[in-house]
Amino acid sequence: MVFLIQQTLAYAVPLMIVALAGVFAERSGIINLALEGIMIFGAFVGVQFVKIMQEKEAFTVEQGQILLLVTLLACAVAGALFSLLLSFSAIKLKADQTLGGTALNMLAPALVLFLINVVAKQNILRIPGSSAKWFMIKKSTLGIPGDKDIGFFGEIFLNKVYISTYICIIAFIVLSIILYKTKFGLRLRACGENPQAADSLGINVYKMRYTGTTISGALAGVGGFVYALGAAGCSASGEVAGFGFLALAVMIFGNWNPGNIAVSALLFGLFKCIAASYSSIDINGDGVYLLANIGISSHVYRLLPYLITIIVLAFTSKKSRAPKAEGIPYDKGAR
Repeated sequence: MVFLIQQTLAYAVPLMIVALAGVFAERSGIINLALEGIMIFGAFVGVQFVKIMQEKEAFTVEQGQILLLVTLLACAVAGALFSLLLSFSAIKLKADQTLGGTALNMLAPALVLFLINVVAKQNILRIPGSSAKWFMIKKSTLGIPGDKDIGFFGEIFLNKVYISTYICIIAFIVLSIILYKTKFGLRLRACGENPQAADSLGINVYKMRYTGTTISGALAGVGGFVYALGAAGCSASGEVAGFGFLALAVMIFGNWNPGNIAVSALLFGLFKCIAASYSSIDINGDGVYLLANIGISSHVYRLLPYLITIIVLAFTSKKSRAPKAEGIPYDKGAR
């Protein structure tokens, strides 16, 4: 159960943060279908940043948590910069936002593979060596003896976990409060509901939409690296297994509400965990891997997260209420 819960969090937490990234963009009026591409780019930048820091021996093993914090910052900057391609095309050029996001999703893996093979001189995208273990908090990290029993919850939250999990949870809570409980959040949401009315009150709609999309890109970049770190989602093909689109489904299922998104992410994270780890899940703790021994094809387990996504959206999409002005280029002269 400890393994199952930890792995569920490993999938659910980046799913939460990337879904919130979509909320920030769409609440400002921009459809961000490029979450998948931004995740890929953010994961690549994070992995290469870690590799460069290791080669330069800028951080020791004991400073792994500091390196992780700096890497998350680098991923946020990379994601924000990459998202400017979407915001510029959607706001300045008034291009179709769906096509713009799709184009970035096609650009990101191609760009990453080019950089891997030409610049980084590598043919695979993964955390180099054993650096992933640098970032893992163990009992010894906190000064607790390895043989000491810290209980069920202690094993879940204090042993073999990543500090990025807690950083993302804190960021999710803080940004949700900012979006729904502050003047800035109210202005941002106004630009996604009625930009003409917002403009009449002196709110710079273009600036707010740039800001919302940039925050969205930063969160997606961080989510990409956290997913690659905790869930080993990046592959040699430069993809994150459709995780960005799954985050969009969570956002819609959660009705653009952070609380609902958190619950939805845990649900989808559980199925994603089962799909990835069904062969090593010991439900009863007796050494019998039930899910691996019941005769169901492994392809069925891998299909579960996406099948559940389709079923859930089929029953809930009619009740979802998107921001009224999302996807509509703002025309200052229109009323």
